[in-house]
Amino acid sequence: MMQKKAENYSKRKYILNPYLPEWEYIPDGEPHVFGNRVYLYGSHDRADGEKYCMNDYVCYSADIHNLKDWRYEGVIYRSRQDPRAKTEIHQMWAPDVARGKDGRYYLYYCLDDSVRSIGVAVSDTPAGKYEFYGLVQDRMGGLIGEREGDTIAFDPGILLDEDGSIYLYSGNGPRTEDAIGKELKASVVMLLEDDMKTIRTEPKKLLPILGEAQGSGFEGHEFFEASSIRKVGRKYYLVYSSVNLHELCYAVSDRPDCGFTYGGVVISNADIMERGTRKEDRIARNCIGNNHGGIERINGEYYIFYHRQTNRTMFSRQGCAEKIFIKPDGSIPQVRTSSCGLNDGPLPGIGVYPAACVCHLYGRYPQEQSRRQIMGEKHPYLTQDGPDFDAELLTEASLPPREYVANGKNGMHALFRYFDLKNTGSITVRTRGSSHGKLLILAEEDGRKAGEIIVEASKEWKNFSGEVSFEPGEQEICFVYQGTGVLELLEFILKE
Repeated sequence: MMQKKAENYSKRKYILNPYLPEWEYIPDGEPHVFGNRVYLYGSHDRADGEKYCMNDYVCYSADIHNLKDWRYEGVIYRSRQDPRAKTEIHQMWAPDVARGKDGRYYLYYCLDDSVRSIGVAVSDTPAGKYEFYGLVQDRMGGLIGEREGDTIAFDPGILLDEDGSIYLYSGNGPRTEDAIGKELKASVVMLLEDDMKTIRTEPKKLLPILGEAQGSGFEGHEFFEASSIRKVGRKYYLVYSSVNLHELCYAVSDRPDCGFTYGGVVISNADIMERGTRKEDRIARNCIGNNHGGIERINGEYYIFYHRQTNRTMFSRQGCAEKIFIKPDGSIPQVRTSSCGLNDGPLPGIGVYPAACVCHLYGRYPQEQSRRQIMGEKHPYLTQDGPDFDAELLTEASLPPREYVANGKNGMHALFRYFDLKNTGSITVRTRGSSHGKLLILAEEDGRKAGEIIVEASKEWKNFSGEVSFEPGEQEICFVYQGTGVLELLEFILKE
């Protein structure tokens, strides 16, 4: 019953970013198509988390022909199922899943820094329940990541190749020159036996980390963490998080275990464009934080899954996704963050939209965010009107919390993209707070003024409206607050 109610809550006429319910915090998203459904695996943050990945693994899935309807599959694996975690509380970091030769599904994961080996759980179905299966080890029983001289095991990625070879990827790297050489860090790959947990070949280095990239083409985008591997045609694409944190880069090779060359940035959750020509393209448009995700071909199209930071912390991350294009030469142009994501086109110009689908959010001086990982009191941010919420508790009598933009001060920018606004004649915003002023409505972030809405102080959510005039075609909507006090934004309504 609980699962059905959670499933019904997720049904929409269109899909937004974040693509899961506003109160769900699943970063490190790894999408995999099994049969006619795409399954989303990831770690599991809390809305009020004090650390990363404090909740147990859950899974969502969607029909490959209908990415607007994500179904909650329930808790698939709990940290206490791992024998290493029975006497302590551990976080479970970014996982990955592959279907083995025996038809079962294998989940690879690492616990927090106190445990260096890679755990494996197994299930007969993609959405579990998963049961503890073992630890990745050598033929003598030595645990990979804990033997003398091993590099740190971290963020495992798994690939069962077409020839039956099973490749396991792992590792992380330093982010500063001061950290080089202090720990055994590297990007590595190893072959597994058919049992999915015993290594056939020793881990070998793969992508260059900081201090190793000179002359490699990876300079400035060295490997940091988040190995995610896919085969596209005859090429192997390794998506990873670079030393810049906010960006997911890709490397490409003709082989799964060597020869990777740097390809470029696929997405930045701060929307910093690697090859941007404008000054604005190099300034963070969101809070800068870590990133992790993977690409997947779903119903003939390719998508990149990634995450963003919320709640003025690094520990409450939400999953987002965008369509990408792989060009005939194999390159992937960088895509921008959007509100529409998996919607396969612009959003309707008539409808109610939550503030949670904002894709640019910054204060009066966005350049300050380029130097900050966590937004301070100067900046607006996303948060929710209640504590962390468990989908298992969703009932008609227990409504989930809503996410909203908080701390909107004079100069705040909140950008939403993309919409078909040819029939949009007015916008209503639902706000509260001590604000007294107006919301300018721009057709683009720095574009022409399409209208304005006068807003006043209110302790409760209150509607304010204004007429707008947009040019026909696909558009952005940017709200710019000008006034005194603090504004909070819950949603906006587009009308004819």
